[in-house]
Amino acid sequence: MLNRRYVFGAVLAIAAAFSLSLFACAKDKTPFDQTAFEAAQTAGKPILIEVTASWCPTCKAQAPILSRLKSKPRFKELISFNIDFDTQKALLRKFGVRTQSTLIVFKGKQETGRSTGDTDPISIEALLAKAI
Repeated sequence: MLNRRYVFGAVLAIAAAFSLSLFACAKDKTPFDQTAFEAAQTAGKPILIEVTASWCPTCKAQAPILSRLKSKPRFKELISFNIDFDTQKALLRKFGVRTQSTLIVFKGKQETGRSTGDTDPISIEALLAKAI
């Protein structure tokens, strides 16, 4: 039989683990910077642009997937930028984005792929691979 302390301790442990995973995902977000973006394009680097909103459940589902993929050696050169859907409307127009949870990949100056609302790790990995 479970006692209250055990249940309370388990709940606290789960909450702490969840909080740490959210923090790890949040630190992967580099705000979009035009100068850094252009420099990465000129250098021919693989680039990911993530269009996110803090209230978006799909964006929250994408975050740990992207974090895990970015940590793979295959994607170590990937430069990632975040555009906030709610506050950066000029950038949304520039990139032709109509909704949050949009992922855009570039290989240098060439856009090589785009997806919206995708939370399938396999297809997100395939999308990122188009930038390499």
